[in-house]
Amino acid sequence: MVVHFEGISNGTDVTSGQKKYQVENQKKFYDKWKDVLEAEHFPNGENVFLAKDRSRNKKQILVVDHYVPHYDKDAGGKCTYMYLLLFVRMGFKVTFIGDNFYKHEPYTTDLNQHGIEVLYGNYYYNNWEQWLKDNLHYFDYVYLQRPHISIKYIDLVKQYGHAKVFYFAHDLHHIREYREYLLTHDEEKLKSSEHWKEIEYKLFKKADVGHVVGSYEQAVMQQTFPDKPIRNIPLYIYEDIPTDIGKQFEHRKGLLYVGGFGHPPNVDAVLWFGREVFPRILRSYPDMKWHVVGGKVPEEVQALANKNIIVEGFLPDEGLHALYHSCRMAVVPLRVGAGVKGKVVEAAYYQIPLVTTSIGAEGLDDTMGNMVVEDDADRMAELICDLYEDYDHLREMSDAGEAFIRKYFTVDEARKVLELDITCNQM
Repeated sequence: MVVHFEGISNGTDVTSGQKKYQVENQKKFYDKWKDVLEAEHFPNGENVFLAKDRSRNKKQILVVDHYVPHYDKDAGGKCTYMYLLLFVRMGFKVTFIGDNFYKHEPYTTDLNQHGIEVLYGNYYYNNWEQWLKDNLHYFDYVYLQRPHISIKYIDLVKQYGHAKVFYFAHDLHHIREYREYLLTHDEEKLKSSEHWKEIEYKLFKKADVGHVVGSYEQAVMQQTFPDKPIRNIPLYIYEDIPTDIGKQFEHRKGLLYVGGFGHPPNVDAVLWFGREVFPRILRSYPDMKWHVVGGKVPEEVQALANKNIIVEGFLPDEGLHALYHSCRMAVVPLRVGAGVKGKVVEAAYYQIPLVTTSIGAEGLDDTMGNMVVEDDADRMAELICDLYEDYDHLREMSDAGEAFIRKYFTVDEARKVLELDITCNQM
């Protein structure tokens, strides 16, 4: 915060002393910079919202999510972070609202340093609706995310502004909840599915453009809203793809699972694999190690830990990268869930051979050879054992992972999708 004490140095009388030069120098300054000021700036005190960051000639986009993206903690946060940086790169002036209005660090400062305005603190927490009312007319686009957040904003956004409104689901909650009901027969999951379906359908109906990840969810929503653009956007978007991946898989050891345990499907996946699949693998490979990475480890997952199951918990990027480079294979044994799974895309990015389920592969092209899909516990265990020392096949799967990323998950691919519905300042 900068505080200006008017006149504390030389008084406020502009007719005498050094202060009189303020008037003369103001004219000289204006004469020198007249062309720039008239082309790029507003008259003094006008359009302060745009003048404060010199965004007069930029398209404005407002992005709303539950909180500033924790890009190293979960797939949704990583996805949001990547798209925020892409919006900046495309020439937008980006303003971000995290619905809790909390200054999470280091994430908030990171966004600020990329030129992204983040609204946080008690003032915005208490006055966010008035802020929308006062400022939405400046925005060309509004990008709402997640159903429980977007339903709070979408009517106000359309009431107070003229922006084109995007709704990005991340995943279809009602599908995920219904699948959990089918697995557990918990009637509360069925009620939850019906609740989320009503909300999600309202959001897609009211938005101008719908964004989903994966071809499966795109097909579901496009069938429901045949006259609305429903775009399948990449979950992760990469520019630099690793070229230093060691392909000597005979020098690697063990299996890897990555997934935050604040997300219930990850708990179910680890428990199922640990109880139903891994014991069968140990019959053939008694020294096999399985590394389980993810924060918020619940007691039932921690209880699996032994000399063969290494529950790593949360790892910073350096530790996670090391495991991606040292483990021989990755497993994503999800039995429930929705949307494209970040851990599946990330495995391809690190070019580690992957064994997953039909839920894990859902919405993705599973024909490129970087992953194999199996839902049965016995057959999954057998498949992993068959692949584990097939080094030529593992190298082929690794190479296919790189091709998979280059085809579907690059900055260029994401930009192509966005530009179907927006125009921006090219940078």
